[in-house]
Amino acid sequence: MKKVMGFWRCWGLVVGIMIGNGIFMLPAVLAPFGKMSLLGWVIAGVGTLFIALMFGLLAKRNPMIGGPYAYTRQAFGDLTGFLIGWGYWIGVITAVAAGSLAITGYLGFFFPSLTQSPMYSGLVSLSLIWLVTGLNVTGIKASSTFQLVTSLFKILPLFIIAGGGLFIGEFSNTTTSAPKDEATFFNISEMIMIIMWAYVGVEAVTLPSDDMILPQKNIPKALILGTLTVMAVYLLISYGVMALVPLEHLANSTSPIADAASVIFGPWGAALIAIVALVSIISNVNANVFIVGVMPQAMSQDNIFPKYFASLNKSGAPAAAIVFSGILASLLVVMNFSEGLIEAFKTLILLSTLATLLPYVTSAMAELVLQKKEYSEHNKRKWSSLIIALVALVFSIFALIGSGLMIALQGTILIAAGLPFYYWSKRRGEIILAE
Repeated sequence: MKKVMGFWRCWGLVVGIMIGNGIFMLPAVLAPFGKMSLLGWVIAGVGTLFIALMFGLLAKRNPMIGGPYAYTRQAFGDLTGFLIGWGYWIGVITAVAAGSLAITGYLGFFFPSLTQSPMYSGLVSLSLIWLVTGLNVTGIKASSTFQLVTSLFKILPLFIIAGGGLFIGEFSNTTTSAPKDEATFFNISEMIMIIMWAYVGVEAVTLPSDDMILPQKNIPKALILGTLTVMAVYLLISYGVMALVPLEHLANSTSPIADAASVIFGPWGAALIAIVALVSIISNVNANVFIVGVMPQAMSQDNIFPKYFASLNKSGAPAAAIVFSGILASLLVVMNFSEGLIEAFKTLILLSTLATLLPYVTSAMAELVLQKKEYSEHNKRKWSSLIIALVALVFSIFALIGSGLMIALQGTILIAAGLPFYYWSKRRGEIILAE
């Protein structure tokens, strides 16, 4: 198949999957920290940039379909690679389900009855999953073009709000506070845990390397510039919202960016932001569906997952894997929406974040292992690459610890549930080879 993903489509995937629903709620969650939250955005952004640089090193050495799974498998073998790939795949499916619920929530701004009935919420969420799934089954070109257009559309209004905060807001009145009277270190630690939900997804561009033009060049470039773009958007928006909305009101807001838009544009500002939020989250769901078929496809090609998932349709899309993933995402929605939209959303994003952070840790470890191998073969070490990998590893572990014991236990059970698929696929592969 002809490769269609150049730099801008790769950039659109990075921006589209990172800017989802997080930025539309986090300013309210971070309001108790006041000006200190800007420091949190910078620290989390710099940490994510090192993670992006680390993935850039891996992709530059050898871009492989499956991204974090492929790098982990290369360094630590089939079983470890499978567990990371399986967990990541489930995490992305969970993010698709969570995103569909978030879209339904924002549609409730225009159609309140949708959020008042669990049945209506569930039906709309399921419909959205299958609309985006249908788009991605049509092929890489259509879905990646849609991704680029929606990524550009959603960041422009956010910059307008940030500009409003810079010129008509009063940031000087914003205080620096320390919730719970804790030391600064613990406040920063708590902020990083919260903020990382808005940054996860940077690794997604490494997965579909088979569909990219010059992946060894475009993946690292898109990783770095995409992360810097997202970091700038988040920092400016956080500043702008705090400058426009008093902290005491912001801390209790359920739509902080809409409140900021109302200060600039008047009553219709909230409607404008609701539309931007819808585009943003749809873009995020499309990005997740775009990559959700790649992971099982990559594992299937390596004979550690059923061969069924390796097949491509006439448009070059892993249709079987995408459709099956859509079925699983739909089941997650059905299983959770009876508790209400918000509770279902919280449960899904916590599991998804955990499943995404773990591959960061193993990918950084894989980079260190591969660097050591190169050093032993060529007796030459690049210290800058070593520092990048070490910082990415330490930061990823720091973020992972914040997931909490209960979510970590649930995530472990979820990952272990994939072991029967692994052993069945390995056994079947051995039988085929013997024949």
